[in-house]
Amino acid sequence: MLIEIYADFVCPWCYIGKGRLEQALALRPGIPVDIRWMPFQLNPEQPSGGMDRATYMIAKFGSLERARQLSAMVEQAAIKEGLTMRLDLIRRTPNTINAHRLVRFAERFGRATEMATTLFTAHFTLGLDIGTMATLLDLAAGTGLLRAETADYLESEADIAAIRSSDQQARQLGVQAVPCFVFDRRYALSGAQEPQAFMPFLDMARGQ
Repeated sequence: MLIEIYADFVCPWCYIGKGRLEQALALRPGIPVDIRWMPFQLNPEQPSGGMDRATYMIAKFGSLERARQLSAMVEQAAIKEGLTMRLDLIRRTPNTINAHRLVRFAERFGRATEMATTLFTAHFTLGLDIGTMATLLDLAAGTGLLRAETADYLESEADIAAIRSSDQQARQLGVQAVPCFVFDRRYALSGAQEPQAFMPFLDMARGQ
């Protein structure tokens, strides 16, 4: 079964949704699954250097107090899934186009999901700025990618247009929020649904 995951690496519900999908897959062992990460930028107009986190949160939610309340709710949801989320450590909200490119690069070596997991953890657990080249190269090296080869790729223009085009196509197809899980390019499930919500789709694959 092909599962295409539309997500952004600064989206906390995408991180939680990924964990819930993994729980669902663990409850249906033996189903061959091909997971592909599809780029979607929550903030496509974000400056290339990102934005101060507090400034971003005030602009998005109206006040820091409201942002803290919502952050606490998200962190509690993450804890229930066994995920560590430290939103208080995040100092900048990055532009994620290079993070998406890095996942696409890692896909060449069969490490896209590993790279996606690393990016989520770096941002939400460690508070690292996944918009900077130095951080991305450190994370790539940590997953076994060659640093020099990765640097050559990220410093080029490779896949920038493709990432932006894929993002636009997703919106044209009706993806307005993430995460969104598309099964065999026929059925879609939006949001960080509970593991049981994935079961009908996985059972169809097992039946086939």
